[in-house]
Amino acid sequence: MTPGFAEFLPPWVARQPWYAGTGIPTLRMVGAFRFEDPDGEVGIETHLLADGSHLYQLPMTYRAAPLAGGALIATAEHSELGRRWIFDAESDPVWRAELLRLVRDGGTSGPSGRGKVRVYAVQLRPVPATAEIDLIRVLTPGDPGRAGEVMGTWYPAADAEPMTGCLAVVRSA
Repeated sequence: MTPGFAEFLPPWVARQPWYAGTGIPTLRMVGAFRFEDPDGEVGIETHLLADGSHLYQLPMTYRAAPLAGGALIATAEHSELGRRWIFDAESDPVWRAELLRLVRDGGTSGPSGRGKVRVYAVQLRPVPATAEIDLIRVLTPGDPGRAGEVMGTWYPAADAEPMTGCLAVVRSA
């Protein structure tokens, strides 16, 4: 791609509200993973990039045309596919649909040739199409402070199907 990720991502990251540094970062690829668009039209890839002290999750979609309402990161020329519009995937309905599909299916996504990133999802309850996604942009190992969850199952009525939910989250002091 021309320009390459190393050229357009650092200034874009520096402008984001979740960026934890100052100035334009020097980003190092830690790994990446892909989702597949069932229609084969949109490239969906997430990069994990480190700046020395922080690890960032940058999901992107690649399209052959602009996306109305999409948060454009950059445009670039792909050697085989031509001009690509690269969007912050959070603003792309195809990314959203594939992330929700991953959770609904309890699926996995493997590396896309860079690093050894494996992603898996576990569905805890039915996921509606209107579900909200809280994307973690600055990653930390594990879940700091979270020691466990207490889950429960109950029957809202005598003839109803059981329901399961989180009763409490236990955090480290």
